[in-house]
Amino acid sequence: MSEHKVLDHVDEYLKLGREYDCSDLHLATAYPPAWRRFGQLSPIWPDHPPLTPEDTERLARSFLGEEEWQRIQKRGDTDFAYVGSDGRYRASVVKQRLGYDMAFRIINGKIRTMAEIGLPVDHLIPLTRYQNGLILITGSVGSGKSTTLASVVDFINQDREDHILTLEDPIEYVFGSKGCHVNQREVHSHTESFARALRGALREDPDVIMVGEMRDLETIQLALTAAETGHLVLGTLHTGNAPRTLDRVLDVFPTDQREQIRVMVSESLRGILSQQLVPTVKGDGRVLATELLVNTPAVANCIREGKTYMLPGVMQTGKHVGMITMDESLRKLYIKGLITAEELLFRADDKAQMRSFLKS
Repeated sequence: MSEHKVLDHVDEYLKLGREYDCSDLHLATAYPPAWRRFGQLSPIWPDHPPLTPEDTERLARSFLGEEEWQRIQKRGDTDFAYVGSDGRYRASVVKQRLGYDMAFRIINGKIRTMAEIGLPVDHLIPLTRYQNGLILITGSVGSGKSTTLASVVDFINQDREDHILTLEDPIEYVFGSKGCHVNQREVHSHTESFARALRGALREDPDVIMVGEMRDLETIQLALTAAETGHLVLGTLHTGNAPRTLDRVLDVFPTDQREQIRVMVSESLRGILSQQLVPTVKGDGRVLATELLVNTPAVANCIREGKTYMLPGVMQTGKHVGMITMDESLRKLYIKGLITAEELLFRADDKAQMRSFLKS
């Protein structure tokens, strides 16, 4: 493609993104069409001219329905699940100073199993078999949380005979009912907020509730209540490791409630799985690093007393129940020759300790 004509429809770019194994696709004003492959953002064609405001408006109109188009005109942005000619995408369109910007997350049609992703299956499965409690999956944007959450829900769907309710923004993976009866609700389409959907959820007699994102006080409070009152709740947070996740959950509450919330969390938490995708040595893919915290009496004690800083030490001694810190997980990947020393050091929590490890 030498003269690089701007394609007529968004689907044509999305198809390329799928073919070349990308996670995201970007069509932005004043920037050439770009994709994110193995964590790196780069133009699809190095010599493609930047897209003009007319190009991006035409591309936005090529796939937006009237309702979405009106929402952008009114609000300036919209995000929703888009079903293209060859699959599902999480689409976000924003109006900015120069024109329209579109970003698409490519959703894999096939839900991968926990083993395929490389999750610590032997220690995760016991957590999914509780009748109640809270399991948190955390990591930064683009660390594969949705993929992990989908594989855990899919496992429960086959392993149990229960009612699973998912609350998502937007719905990414579509679950058919296997052993369980599965209901999926989309925030904005079927309900106005996560908190509203969660309040409604408790009246729908679910056994398992998946909350796409626990971003505010009300949602976190309702999720904790649901976990306490006999539901298994799966949720995600944008935090890097277990201690930070717990601090984040506790910090959203007013100071006078924190003591009571610490007790609630110490009793209802089942485990926290934190993850990141690290570029491989060869640069041809990414490998999963995971941290797992399992709620043992020692962990519950740290949470109750507000001593989350002691958790890494407790996790060191909890290897028999599958606990592993992020630094330990990264070290293992480095020893196997899968990631570089630079990545290891860049992502480590305790950099001083990691430097002495690399020297030795």
